[in-house]
Amino acid sequence: MTGDITDRVATSTAGSGSRGFIVVAVLWILAALAALVLVYLVYVTNTAVVVAGSTDRVQTEALARAAVELTAYQLTSATEDTRPTSGTFDAKIGRNRISVTFQSEAARIDLNAAPKELLAGFFTGLGAKPAAADGYADRIVAWRTSATDDDAENSFYRTSGLAYVPRHAPFPSVQELWLVLGIPPIFVERLLPFATVFSNIGTVNIADAAPQVLAALPGMTPENLQTVLAQRGDPRVDPQSLLPLAGNGGSLTGSKAFRVSVAMTLENGRRTGAEVVILLLDDANEPYRVLSWRNFFDGGAGPQQAFLQ
Repeated sequence: MTGDITDRVATSTAGSGSRGFIVVAVLWILAALAALVLVYLVYVTNTAVVVAGSTDRVQTEALARAAVELTAYQLTSATEDTRPTSGTFDAKIGRNRISVTFQSEAARIDLNAAPKELLAGFFTGLGAKPAAADGYADRIVAWRTSATDDDAENSFYRTSGLAYVPRHAPFPSVQELWLVLGIPPIFVERLLPFATVFSNIGTVNIADAAPQVLAALPGMTPENLQTVLAQRGDPRVDPQSLLPLAGNGGSLTGSKAFRVSVAMTLENGRRTGAEVVILLLDDANEPYRVLSWRNFFDGGAGPQQAFLQ
């Protein structure tokens, strides 16, 4: 009998151990399933965020293109003599809103067409000493000028230890100004917001140019600058009467290249924008061509796409 009792106790202990093992195994399986569910939820959440972000980007692209189309239509609907060189308009597209500002590239200093005097005047206005400003202007002109058989500018770059020489051709982008030797970075940063490579005009449109650009015009005085700024937006003032005040380099000529700045408010309240440069064409089938496209998303600047002629 003692042996039977011992066997039953052993059997009971073994059964308890087996049940304990099963409980532990079940708990491990439940924990693993919970972990898988958590991973799945995280995946679904991240996917939803990505999809929502992608949707916003698609909407942004579509709205920017709509803004460009509306701007091009407004500009090409007018004759070249009556075409505005700048303007603004607002539009509602679906549940989204856009605010558009367009301006002729003639309001900026063209790195490929501006004469040395205009470039030097602008550097002086940015704070450079006159002698240094002349040198910076010389560097830009030399970069875009065809090379000679014994080009001193090439030697200047090589003896400075650089692995490249000037392009000796037009700037394809204003960002190439960073490669021009001899111009301090601080002046490159200050110049870029007022520079272009798309106007192909050596003068500056005084009706649209920023005060910093107007101040760079050769012969412009502080008194004349204040007068031009005060009167150029007055519809009662003939713009032609302001030209003598602008000195050399000022004009009322508009470029066929326009910079279109688009501020967008999406239906979900998100705000973003884009900046596009277009070139108007004398072609009914293709009224314009995109020269540059920059998207601004999440408060940052997207990559620039340049479409050069």
